[in-house]
Amino acid sequence: MTGQDENVVVLFRGGRLPEWHRLDQAQRIDFERQHVDLMLSVSERHGLIGIHGYRLLGPRGNWERFWTIEFPDLAGAEAWMSAETEPPYGRYGFYDYALARRWRPEGLNWLPRKPEPPVTAGADPHKIPALYADPSSIVLLAFGRQYRGPDQASPGNRDSERWRRMRKVSQSHGLIHGEAFHLMGASVHGELVWILEFPGLAGIEAWIDAETAPPAGVDQRHDFHLARRWAPEYFVTWPPGRGG
Repeated sequence: MTGQDENVVVLFRGGRLPEWHRLDQAQRIDFERQHVDLMLSVSERHGLIGIHGYRLLGPRGNWERFWTIEFPDLAGAEAWMSAETEPPYGRYGFYDYALARRWRPEGLNWLPRKPEPPVTAGADPHKIPALYADPSSIVLLAFGRQYRGPDQASPGNRDSERWRRMRKVSQSHGLIHGEAFHLMGASVHGELVWILEFPGLAGIEAWIDAETAPPAGVDQRHDFHLARRWAPEYFVTWPPGRGG
């Protein structure tokens, strides 16, 4: 793999256990406030670069949201994962972490990057607003791995053809945002994670068709999930210096 960044990204499949919903509202509000204060302290100490959340259109068991949490080094990622599970809030969560780096091969330099939403002057991330998924777009979370059979051919030419098809889809269906991550080590979820945002479902269907089309598609293993961005206007205030 080539085109990797040095920053470390925590890829987090998270959710709340059923016990969370049995707490009374006052307890949940108090535990959330403590949790947000703790995580913002980690953000400040370790220089959080960005945090982006996505809510699945339908939960998969206890998995409800997917997060990318980016730090300049491994120490920040470790501190974040350790703090996230601290009680009392941490007792009621589902946690599945992987570490990754951004993957930016030259052949994918056409992927668009969506600008961050503007931050309201004086916005304070310690004050938690009502949080909502953004209905204005739909996001494909794509987890993939390369087939490792003994007869695997050189992937270079097939990757070029595959990426050409994907670029055509992005142009035809107005891809809003695209990014890819390469996992640091083996995972049951694969080795690459893609986040692809389209205006509507047609773009996602076309992308999946292009990704799985033979011959290149038969050498890949895919796991696709649909989501929407989760409270982007709030979480843009979390990196140091952006909020009030």
